[in-house]
Amino acid sequence: MSAHISFKQLHVFNAIIEHKTLTAVAQKLFISKAAVSLSLAELERQLGHPLFDRVNNRLILNQEGKKLLPLADELINRLQHINHIFEQEQGLSGVLRVGSSDTIGNHITPSILSGFRQVVTQQTQRLFISNSAHICQKIIDYEVDIGLIEGKPHHPDIIATPFSGDNMCIICAPSHPFATKKQVTLAELENSDWVLREHGSGSRASFIQNLAPHLKQWHQCVELNTTEALINSVAAGLGFGCLSSIAAQYAIRSQRVCKINITVDISREFWILTHKDKYQSPLLSSFIDHCKKWGNENRHLR
Repeated sequence: MSAHISFKQLHVFNAIIEHKTLTAVAQKLFISKAAVSLSLAELERQLGHPLFDRVNNRLILNQEGKKLLPLADELINRLQHINHIFEQEQGLSGVLRVGSSDTIGNHITPSILSGFRQVVTQQTQRLFISNSAHICQKIIDYEVDIGLIEGKPHHPDIIATPFSGDNMCIICAPSHPFATKKQVTLAELENSDWVLREHGSGSRASFIQNLAPHLKQWHQCVELNTTEALINSVAAGLGFGCLSSIAAQYAIRSQRVCKINITVDISREFWILTHKDKYQSPLLSSFIDHCKKWGNENRHLR
């Protein structure tokens, strides 16, 4: 087996993981599809193993490819650092790929990124927003460098570090009788209808773990995959909602929905996620430190 593996081959390998098809990789790297195919074929020949399963014109990383992934990721990131370390402006370089769950991604991560840009010269970030489960999978698959989510994941390949948190709240339609009550007991929420986020979301997990155990009977009447749709459904009188106080604040302020005061504390942690084998470049390490500092300075979110 030849050992002459090039950085170009590893770069193509990483690009295939991200873009899934040879056509998409060729467009991204501004080379021909044939050149992409040749580079991959030569890499697989040198290693003596196929790295992808071919499924309907898509390339799916197999077990051999997963062995190479953390090593290729580290080598490429180290090479990028070497290329910039001796430049006149020794700022942080590279592209930072951030994955955030819905509440954090829409209400907190933009502020974190803005503050990060003010203290470093690096200006290239990608932000992917989805539910917590999807962000965890992106971390496992090396498709994002860092994740910021609600709720601690339990996966052997993920390192999770708490950095901040918030409180959940219960909302109802302004026309509901509970909208004007100073306090609502848990007994009054029995046999109630709930508008919930989808499986895999931090908001749903918080409801299931912290509030549902206090209710003998409750019913899910609608399942939605966005917070805005949840708020609109509650405002329309479809049921109660459980979501972050941060995400609900504007709707409550504009009186689209009303907050219900209950006796149960529904607080939760925010977590920084990285892959245990992920090479932490100077850029990634600096961003992790910035997130922790941001969390220490914004304890009022709780």
